[in-house]
Amino acid sequence: MKVAIVGSSGYIAGYLIRAFTDMSEVEQILKIDVKDADAILDLQHADQFDYDQLKDIDIVVFTAAISGPDKCATDFDLCWSINVTGTQYFIKQAIARTCRVIFFSSDAVFGDIPGKIYDENSETAAITPYGKMKKAVEDEFKDSPYFKAIRLSYVASARDRFMTYCLNCVKNDETADIFHPFYRNAIVVSDVVTVVKWLSTHYDEYKPFVLDVAGKELVSRVRMADELNRVITGKLKYSISQPGAEFFTNRPKITQMRSLYMQEYGILPDNTFTEKIQNELKEINL
Repeated sequence: MKVAIVGSSGYIAGYLIRAFTDMSEVEQILKIDVKDADAILDLQHADQFDYDQLKDIDIVVFTAAISGPDKCATDFDLCWSINVTGTQYFIKQAIARTCRVIFFSSDAVFGDIPGKIYDENSETAAITPYGKMKKAVEDEFKDSPYFKAIRLSYVASARDRFMTYCLNCVKNDETADIFHPFYRNAIVVSDVVTVVKWLSTHYDEYKPFVLDVAGKELVSRVRMADELNRVITGKLKYSISQPGAEFFTNRPKITQMRSLYMQEYGILPDNTFTEKIQNELKEINL
């Protein structure tokens, strides 16, 4: 199996590259990014890419995007040109060469209905600019047998942005300011790796075009901080503050998502967030 990873310098892509390197089924990994990669791709000029480089590729894992919700709102045209126009062009060319695409989408494709628990069959009625961008790509390719989207909830790890902020506060003896309420069905980065590995080897077996990658519990940032403190024996000092309304303009307070298929296909174990995050935080060395 030959794999291409678009956005190969990204945070999650690094975990994927290490995982694919250890898979006996994978004979080649083509790293694609705007710089420092095997193949150079500028999604603002996707038509200039040499798509012959994909002719022998079996799986394309598309992780590239401008994912900051505020950036997508304030610089909408630029982000749309990358997250939608360039992305759609690349995926069309990959599908034309019979590459099977695994596209990184987001729970942001859903709306903000109070009390709603979204699943793979829920209507996607994105209200934020970032969510609308991911929805546009899903809608374009959802009927193609060569396209699968994985909708990620918040992806936690020892090196995600929030944990990095908390750990820097510990190192600098500062008190972390934690926004609350802010809830997601958080997963961990090893979950994402497991899902991508499974889909890459069971692509045709999985029939729906989309898979929601979500944990079983609705988790707040305060919960994440408390889980961190369980591992580092209470070294993190934090205060809780309620962000202003502008913070929630481009991100809902709560997005509750579940999967109808994760357990049916036996893709991930049905374990708790505590079990997941404690395994991720083993690498912390303070």
